[in-house]
Amino acid sequence: MTQTIINITPKDYKSEVKPTWCPGCGDFGVLNAALRGLANLKLATDQTVVVSGIGCSSRFPHFMKTFGFHSVHGRALPVAQGLKMSRPDLNVIAVGGDGDFFSIGAGHLIHAALRNIDITVIVMDNEIYGLTKGQTSPTSPHGHVTKSTPYGLLASQFNPIATALSLNVSFVARGYSAKPKDLAVLIERGIKHKGFSFIQVLSPCPTFYNTFDAWDEAITPISEEHNRSNKGEAFNLAMETEKQFTGIFYEEERLTMDQAAQQLVQETKEFNIEQYMQRYA
Repeated sequence: MTQTIINITPKDYKSEVKPTWCPGCGDFGVLNAALRGLANLKLATDQTVVVSGIGCSSRFPHFMKTFGFHSVHGRALPVAQGLKMSRPDLNVIAVGGDGDFFSIGAGHLIHAALRNIDITVIVMDNEIYGLTKGQTSPTSPHGHVTKSTPYGLLASQFNPIATALSLNVSFVARGYSAKPKDLAVLIERGIKHKGFSFIQVLSPCPTFYNTFDAWDEAITPISEEHNRSNKGEAFNLAMETEKQFTGIFYEEERLTMDQAAQQLVQETKEFNIEQYMQRYA
């Protein structure tokens, strides 16, 4: 009997809903990379869930032929964590923007990272609030002038990679939406990684803050000689301000919270309460 080989392509993961982003939006490249990554991994669409919050990039689930959950602003991670804990067999991906994850959802990022739950987080960072027409976000540079900061942003600029490293995230990477093939590889690696995978994607907003030219010049691939298990080296790359390093900064395999929970369940089933109570006899 001849075995039929089904060729899976990125189109197999693309829904019939057409993206509604502005022409030239970097999120098109991120979507392209995500579709490539899922196709290369041959993930079952009915075993994969994409969870988002609110914002331009959070429209993501509508454009993918997987299960999806479009939650409220900043709450993608609580939903993704609950889903993974209740259904550890599923591939769970949380997507959103810099406002969603680093502003209103920043508290959830801390807890999810420390728990090392096996989910993949893709943050489309355009350093601006695109959906609400161009206010500054946590990753906007100090001094940036917008309608909401006419005299320049007074706050410091948030550093996503350094923050992820400080939270002991077990997989930390950065990609660029204008290089979807390279980004697809990072997404594949992040999904395959057993643990909390954090991928910051520089994804320009041509409507309110076009950073394409600046990032084209600053993008620098991380050297192949970089030691991905050395957190000190990773911090040095993360703190670089003149260059935007792309690739995997840090990677470590360790027990995930969902794995630990399953072990606890098994230990509880085997627990002998009568034997335990003998110590109080």
